[in-house]
Amino acid sequence: MKKKSSPLKQGLQIIIVGCGKVGATLIEQLSKEGHDITIIDRNPEKIQEMTNLYDVMGLVGNGASYSVQMEAGIEKTDLIIAVTGSDELNLLCCTVAKQVGDCAAVARVRTPDYSKEATYLREQLGLTLIINPELEAAREMARILFLPTALDVNTFAHGQAELIKFKMPENNILDGMTIANLGKNITNDILICDIERDGQVYIPDGNFRMAQGDIITFVASRPVIRSFLEQIGFATKQVRNTMIIGGGKASYYLAAQLLHMGISVKIIERNRSRCEELSILLPDAIIINGDGTNQELLREEGIEHIESFVPLTGIDEENIMLTLHARQVSDAKVITRINRNTFHNVISSLDLGSVIYPQHITSEAIIAYVRAKKNSMNSNIETLYHMSDYRVEAIEFRVDEPSAVTDVPLRDLALKKNLLVACIFRNGIVRIPTGQDSIHVGDTVMVVTTHTGFHNILDILQ
Repeated sequence: MKKKSSPLKQGLQIIIVGCGKVGATLIEQLSKEGHDITIIDRNPEKIQEMTNLYDVMGLVGNGASYSVQMEAGIEKTDLIIAVTGSDELNLLCCTVAKQVGDCAAVARVRTPDYSKEATYLREQLGLTLIINPELEAAREMARILFLPTALDVNTFAHGQAELIKFKMPENNILDGMTIANLGKNITNDILICDIERDGQVYIPDGNFRMAQGDIITFVASRPVIRSFLEQIGFATKQVRNTMIIGGGKASYYLAAQLLHMGISVKIIERNRSRCEELSILLPDAIIINGDGTNQELLREEGIEHIESFVPLTGIDEENIMLTLHARQVSDAKVITRINRNTFHNVISSLDLGSVIYPQHITSEAIIAYVRAKKNSMNSNIETLYHMSDYRVEAIEFRVDEPSAVTDVPLRDLALKKNLLVACIFRNGIVRIPTGQDSIHVGDTVMVVTTHTGFHNILDILQ
């Protein structure tokens, strides 16, 4: 076991089993937030790499082993997170931990059979959270294909409101308009909460002037979103068909959701036996046995006329090349799944459109739980989204008790700079707040900020 010297921390005692892509993302984020972390992995090189990069303890071994967990300090641990490549090992890690220690347990589970039984497994094994990166990524992709104008779609307020990201095209009605004039001339029912321009991120005030090429994120209730996008000149109909390259778990999850939405699906997969499996699992989809990176095959299967295209091979470089090819030969809405965190700036510069990082979705759900667990005060975190390459956080708080932020008009609160109270969800109604509105006990409040590490609604105050 190895640990770098560090000052005493006030965070949780956390064990992370598995130092793959999701594990590394969690280690980076949670160590930044001041938690006392011990990592377990069979690979000594990964342990060495992580302990060199971050202020964490490292232990080489089997995370499901009783003796290894005891050496890692399971008896005093607040939370164990199992994110190895094996569903069974993750579930076993959590089961052993629950028997030995009084800790919360989170497992990553990707197999469809287990995902269907997630509620049963969670209840019977006493798990806090079972998370499936491929399923969550597929849900996000399906939301985007339902509203293909958007680069990204995130839901909150129990699905009643959404954060929508889009890129402003040439000659758009918003070009040169201030945020204040948007409210006066178009609608007050949406709130623009984040703008990316030339690599910089802005939490805009009323005087901010929007421009062509801006990547804009706004929040609104679901019924308002389509009418607003139509008002500013965007098409809002969902796609009618999609072509998916690769037939793995993510393809299965996405195809099942799209078919349920009435979108026709064609999957191209190299492995013949997997094609036969998919034809049984997805009888309404068209399954093609072939090489999805073959340009001639793509042309024969109609890539030039398809409305949406999603490369889901296991290789990031293939996904990127397929995206670039699709954008060159068709007008299809394209979504690119990226599994690695490296070369983020290069990927951003390629203008791939909608890019999905499954490990980010996984880590955000876990980090939101960790922050909620750390906080024992008068509010709790419901959801957490990172925006603009982790430079902006959108956090949904549930307000449980009276505090310094409740029953006071927002204009009278000493709010931190670079922060917006973007939305209040009360009695089933989504409100875009003005300065006269106030936060009440029982509300769910969405906050967008460039500050990081908020645990409690009181963190919005200076």
